[in-house]
Amino acid sequence: MKIKKILLFLISSFTVQVSSFALDTEFAGFAEIRAGARTQDDPAQDQMSLGEARLQLDALTYFDAAELQVRADFLYDGLQDDRHEIDLDRGTGFLDLRELNLLFTPIDSADLKIGRQILTWGTGDLLFINDLFPKDWNSFLLGRDEEYLKAPSDALFASWFPAIGSFDFAYMPKFDSDRYVDGSRLSYWNGMEITGDDFTAEERNEWFKDHEFSARFYRPVLSWEGALYAYHGFWKSPAGYDLSANNYYFPRLNVYGASAQGAVGSALMNLEIGYYDSRETSDATQVVPNDEFRFLAGYQREVAKELTAGAQYYIEWMQDYDDYAGTRDEFRHVLTLRLTKTAMNQNLMLSLFTFYSPSDNDAYIRPNATYKISDHWQASVYGNFFVGEHDYTFFGQLQDNSNIGLGVRCSF
Repeated sequence: MKIKKILLFLISSFTVQVSSFALDTEFAGFAEIRAGARTQDDPAQDQMSLGEARLQLDALTYFDAAELQVRADFLYDGLQDDRHEIDLDRGTGFLDLRELNLLFTPIDSADLKIGRQILTWGTGDLLFINDLFPKDWNSFLLGRDEEYLKAPSDALFASWFPAIGSFDFAYMPKFDSDRYVDGSRLSYWNGMEITGDDFTAEERNEWFKDHEFSARFYRPVLSWEGALYAYHGFWKSPAGYDLSANNYYFPRLNVYGASAQGAVGSALMNLEIGYYDSRETSDATQVVPNDEFRFLAGYQREVAKELTAGAQYYIEWMQDYDDYAGTRDEFRHVLTLRLTKTAMNQNLMLSLFTFYSPSDNDAYIRPNATYKISDHWQASVYGNFFVGEHDYTFFGQLQDNSNIGLGVRCSF
């Protein structure tokens, strides 16, 4: 009888603890299927651009003095050869761990988040100057949802809120590169031709040696919000070439910048600038990017009922251009236009995002239509179209990768 009472006590205690855990935990997620196909033949790639099923599970658990965030995507990718081999840095395999972090408040005026997390700042719309956190360009160009452009960082992220303004500081103990175009799903210009050959670069993966720092200070300035930025790390894509080893690598980089964002009449305007200090120099053994100034200006407003338009002007100004031996211009200009229209009681969303570079004479057109079938179900159709006069320009190299597709998502 005594043993029975002990067992009943343990079972009741466990039930109370499970119930308490359930009350303190929020669950969400979605299941999605997405399929896409190229609009032209590419001898180096499959005709199908996407063919996948995805399940995202998101759990936020509240403790007395902390919050635990876990968000993971479980993926079946019918086009990925190594679909069972998990690589959390590249985002390949059946598991993509998007977030696993602990948030707590060590003092009243500061927050600290430790672990895998999605980080972003800056004012640009799909244009990034001072946001040196990793991007997943394969997902974006293949037509996955726009949220997957942001890749996760393994970081310590601290925020401090004194009276003079707000400070953010991110420390990445190991370099988090972009998930760059590597030939596995998208063809690219290799310096001589368009190819789908595997592109590999020398990795920077030594903990506490190949590390990165990002910092931001921001505060209101009159009716605008101003910010200052600093970054210490590496070029996020393998922009350097080691002549002695005959391979690409990630050169060292510092970035210093500023931004401002605020209302102008009934519109929202943003300005951002950054100086890219390439800390290595080209010589007989290596080729590295020159220093650059980057600038953007954006303007967004509602132009008609349920129709919003946003435009941006972006420029890259290469320094020491006379010493440059490549094919790009001293100034690279990019214009963007985003149109967003809602209809049918806001259940239908139509959007169009266009990049156009007058200096490169190439463009990227990204239309999307999403219909909300119910509170849980939605369907979308999309396109990614690339045009260009030259094979070696940023968008021109991707012409054979133009694709269309559709997706169906159930959220819970």
